[in-house]
Amino acid sequence: MTAPADWDPRALPRLDGRTVVVTGGNAGIGYFVSEQLASAGARVVIAARSAEKARLAIDSIRSRFPEAELAHVPLDLTSLASVRAASERIAEFRPLHALVNNAGRVVASRRRLETEDGFELTVGGNFLGHFALTTLLFPALAADGRVVGLGSDSTRMVRLEPTKLWSEHRYGAFRAYAYSKHAVTGFQLELARRLAAAGDTRRSLLAHPGWATSAYAARRPGITDRDPWRGRFFETLTGWVGQGKDRGAWPVVRAVADPDAANGSYFGPRWELAGRPVPTRPVASAASREFGAWLWGDAEVKTGIRFPL
Repeated sequence: MTAPADWDPRALPRLDGRTVVVTGGNAGIGYFVSEQLASAGARVVIAARSAEKARLAIDSIRSRFPEAELAHVPLDLTSLASVRAASERIAEFRPLHALVNNAGRVVASRRRLETEDGFELTVGGNFLGHFALTTLLFPALAADGRVVGLGSDSTRMVRLEPTKLWSEHRYGAFRAYAYSKHAVTGFQLELARRLAAAGDTRRSLLAHPGWATSAYAARRPGITDRDPWRGRFFETLTGWVGQGKDRGAWPVVRAVADPDAANGSYFGPRWELAGRPVPTRPVASAASREFGAWLWGDAEVKTGIRFPL
């Protein structure tokens, strides 16, 4: 693997001719992932619910990189029907060289809500929707394609209890968010193990942004300034310990663009909350083979979709 000091997120290798799908690529960290990959020549497909916000993101990127090749596909990760429809449209861009499973609810609701298909909303959207999307798009991934999941330091704050993953008897907003990130971690690392066992040349990787805020990000009108004022105030007060979302995108971009990033790699900021992207380690419970195997089987049952691997 490339030594941490060798990777410069401001000097990306050229990605011309490569197609990258970014879920939630119209806002937050996902926007900056899209912008940075497009700046290196990648064709970026933004998969997101809002066509209006996707158009703002595309216009913003093109204002900086007029030759950028961008597209939007509607996607609601809390609806398996929407995931199926989106996967059919996204597959038309094949071969896909990377699928960045970025979208997700960061601030969960105060009370337990459910997806269209009856699963707890935060884990259902952040993890299960991405599991279904990855499963359906897997045949469209190029031989050297990558799947990148978004981890989180919240997994270090909330202990994993697999039997309580879906908050069926007790619900807490931050707990549900952390559980969703435990699930993302478990899925990406189980996928990495299965790819390796099958001799498949595709790669599964993880990245986490540290503490990344819009308040300290490079300004993008209509993108970084549309959060509610309370959120902007909180970010202004606390964001100094971390970094802007433009830099929070760096670990994700490295997972996509670093030619030496190995299957199963996990990247995060050098100083945990901020800094250049370097290899890091997931929490042991989410990374365990036992949790990964159980989670995989549970997801196949809940989605009704069998992963082709």
